[in-house]
Amino acid sequence: MSDHPSRGTAVPPPEAVAYVRDLLAGFGPAWCLCGGWAADAWLGRQTRDHCDVDIAVFHRDQHAVFEHLPGWALVAHDPNVPDDTTRQWNGRRLDLPAHIHVPRLGSPLATSATLTHTAVEFEFLLNERSGHDWVLNREHGMAVPLERCVRPSPWGLPTASAEVVLFFKAGGNLTAAEAETSTDILRPHDEQDFFALLPILTAAQRSWLRESLGTAQPDHPWLSHLRGR
Repeated sequence: MSDHPSRGTAVPPPEAVAYVRDLLAGFGPAWCLCGGWAADAWLGRQTRDHCDVDIAVFHRDQHAVFEHLPGWALVAHDPNVPDDTTRQWNGRRLDLPAHIHVPRLGSPLATSATLTHTAVEFEFLLNERSGHDWVLNREHGMAVPLERCVRPSPWGLPTASAEVVLFFKAGGNLTAAEAETSTDILRPHDEQDFFALLPILTAAQRSWLRESLGTAQPDHPWLSHLRGR
């Protein structure tokens, strides 16, 4: 995750990703593209439809998001508000796990029409950082150097590495209790991203994902596909 995102793109990113990248120009803290668009970034092409653009930022930098988008419609979700809240975020400190929606005017999450709304739906996913490490799963003590977790993708943006993208898509970041009750594990689009990225993983990436996911979720069905090559 670079503190100075690369703007020299060898391959122009899709319009939605470019739009969010441009909005983040001048945003000081570290950020990176993650989620499904990050999977496509490593593949070098769009492989499926996406409902929004996911941007990873660190929990300690959340107020910088609020300051970077003054007057924008922002809806924040954390354990302190109902899951279906549409209340405008007032900059209050968010507790993990948390994310911040930046909705379009026509979205169910759209707030007052007097606020600025995005042309492309996107959200900030808040993550934990310890020094120069990205804490991927606190319960299992998984913290990985940022320089390994984030690299410039072919689209020229700081992007979560393919194995880290798949670790999150597999639910490897969840606690054991969260994994037992989660309804988001093995969503069809995550499965699609996994099988699209699997052939391009290096031996080191495949080994890391197998070991890390095996620690967090030893019964995860993706593990059988990560053994051997």
